[in-house]
Amino acid sequence: MPSLSEIHGAICWSVAHLLGRYFVPRSGYLLTNDTGLIVKRRPDTVRGPDLMAFLERPASEDLKFAFVERIPTLVVEVLSPSDRLGKTITRINQYLKRGIPLVWVIDPEDRNVLVYSQNRESKTLDETDDLNGDGVLPDFQCKVSDFFAWPTTDTPRD
Repeated sequence: MPSLSEIHGAICWSVAHLLGRYFVPRSGYLLTNDTGLIVKRRPDTVRGPDLMAFLERPASEDLKFAFVERIPTLVVEVLSPSDRLGKTITRINQYLKRGIPLVWVIDPEDRNVLVYSQNRESKTLDETDDLNGDGVLPDFQCKVSDFFAWPTTDTPRD
């Protein structure tokens, strides 16, 4: 897999910053940097989403030197220029089949977020829209444009 771009890394940081402000006070946590997530067994299929978020934080000594088997509350993918539509849809479907309740696909080029959730129709939000937790992340809300801006100390909290 080729190295990712500067804009990709900056958006991942912005998203992690916004989600961290939401998850940390709720005793949740984030995993980043393409941490391996098992999405299917027999044969094993592992994906490496840009971010995974969990509402419940295990004790640090319970973290494993292995791929994640727990089901995240949210998976975030930031598209790269090399991403192909068919492969992206396959990943999204694998996440949803695995039982992940909420998936955000962030498109840096079009500056929008595609929102996928269990048993709901997908939707596309642009920079002028607010993003909420779709019933999965209670009280979460931010502007889509926040994902494309440098985090600041006055970035709104939940």
